[in-house]
Amino acid sequence: MAKKRSGGQVLVDQLVVHGADMAFCVPGESYLEVLDALYDVRDRISLINSRHEAGAANMAEAYGKLTGRPGIALVTRGPGACQACVGVHTAFQDSTPMILLIGQVARETTDREAFQEVDYRQMFGPLAKWSAQIDQAERVPEYIARAFHVATSGRPGPVVLALPEDMLTDRVAVPDAQPYTAIQPAASASDIERLGAMLAKAERPMIITGGPGWTDAACAQMLAFAEAWNIPATTAFRCMDQLDNRSKVYAGDFGTSSPPPLLKRIKDVDLLIVVGARLGEMTTQAYTTLEIPEPKQTLVHVHPDANELGRVYRPTLGIASGPTAFAAAAAALRPKAAPKWTSWTESARQDYVATLDPTPYNGALDMGRVMADIRDTLPRDVIVTLDAGNHTGWPQRYLVYGRPGRLVGPTSGAMGYSVPAAVAAALVHRDRLVIGCVGDGGFMMSGQELSTAVQHGAKPIVLVFNNRTYGTIRMHQEREHPERVVGTDLVNPDFAAMGRAMGCHAETVTSTDEFVPAFERAVKSGKAALIELRTDPELITTRMTITALRDAAKARAKEKAPA
Repeated sequence: MAKKRSGGQVLVDQLVVHGADMAFCVPGESYLEVLDALYDVRDRISLINSRHEAGAANMAEAYGKLTGRPGIALVTRGPGACQACVGVHTAFQDSTPMILLIGQVARETTDREAFQEVDYRQMFGPLAKWSAQIDQAERVPEYIARAFHVATSGRPGPVVLALPEDMLTDRVAVPDAQPYTAIQPAASASDIERLGAMLAKAERPMIITGGPGWTDAACAQMLAFAEAWNIPATTAFRCMDQLDNRSKVYAGDFGTSSPPPLLKRIKDVDLLIVVGARLGEMTTQAYTTLEIPEPKQTLVHVHPDANELGRVYRPTLGIASGPTAFAAAAAALRPKAAPKWTSWTESARQDYVATLDPTPYNGALDMGRVMADIRDTLPRDVIVTLDAGNHTGWPQRYLVYGRPGRLVGPTSGAMGYSVPAAVAAALVHRDRLVIGCVGDGGFMMSGQELSTAVQHGAKPIVLVFNNRTYGTIRMHQEREHPERVVGTDLVNPDFAAMGRAMGCHAETVTSTDEFVPAFERAVKSGKAALIELRTDPELITTRMTITALRDAAKARAKEKAPA
């Protein structure tokens, strides 16, 4: 017979059963019993106390991306839960397995607007795959097992569970659940046979990979399929690490830094094979690259959630399958004759390679040159984390990716993500180089999490792109309302001084030739590091200046003016 345990102990024991080895939190009195139980398993679960609930949630989300297992975040009720919302939203839009555990008011005070009371089932209903409250300690094993299952099965995503504080102190005798098993659908033999028949008839095919659940093995098998058939292979927004960018068939990504020739090329595709990607707004350039609901291209759409097939674009062949199962089946599919689109693939590759040459720039700090200078020296297993903003164009365009290296960024466009994600990555993979890329605006939202890195011995190198403006919004302002700048200018502190105050190695770089030596010193420092890059806001994207945006906007206005 099971011995009696508190609800908090039962919960933590379930985390151990299901393989959790790390959790991220801001501590709160509403879940003291869980914290106390975590003390007893501190040799099995590393508890990382962050400096803000959004940081804890983003760390858990990044952990989910990197491992494929649910990232665990714990926050207190009310304000704590509200501040963790951004990480849950990112996990939902990015299809990342994650479990958020929230301390809740005692059951006897429910519905009185007790101190910090919120109904989290309603609050997180649109943001999570499943949100619930555990009112009986006896059911903790059931709820936690279901949480792990829901977070990882089909289309992965976040689960939110509220934990009434008095439930956590109840003592119950209940057995542990069995370890969870993620369930993913698989392509049928007839699906793969039909795909082969479509390829036999195609003249200009293309592959797009994206979404969650890609193991290193699945990435290798997908690339093997693309190379065997000599198909131009591309990735969805911020999924560039799924296909080795050095491959002869890799042709770029569909996102904010997409090569213009690639955006033109997709119009000429006659067979489009999309594996794992939802074909969302960013990947489809605001739903413009494909016609809705019937694309003119023959569309094969592979996705683990059958509800996603035909949601926006109706496929000729819809396959409900996770990427692992599909990649294995596709890798076994071999052409019976040499593919007839060699020149199509070669030209797509040449278009991509041409984009790796930095655009000429005469300013003091050439970020294109900086990224190109370190591109070939980075280890193959480097992890790069991205934030939201135009500054990400430089690492997205000029660095190259491919497993075991990872690219970790929010497709949700959430600012403040990169620093917590870099901290989590450096904790999960302590032996690997981790580079976090963040703008000055995003750094001021979460840069304090470098203190978390220092406290727990993580050593990410954070590059702060400081152009003294909210660059993406400034770009939109200048395009729509040239020279009417309001609300986007920033007056910043000395970021390097902030880094040193938090215990980091920190430097400021103002010219191109200063960067590589500064980066090498950061790597050799053996500490978490910050490098502030003072950039010119005039170069607002990798391809556009503010002056050019203004001139284009004025030309459009002149064309529309009455004669």
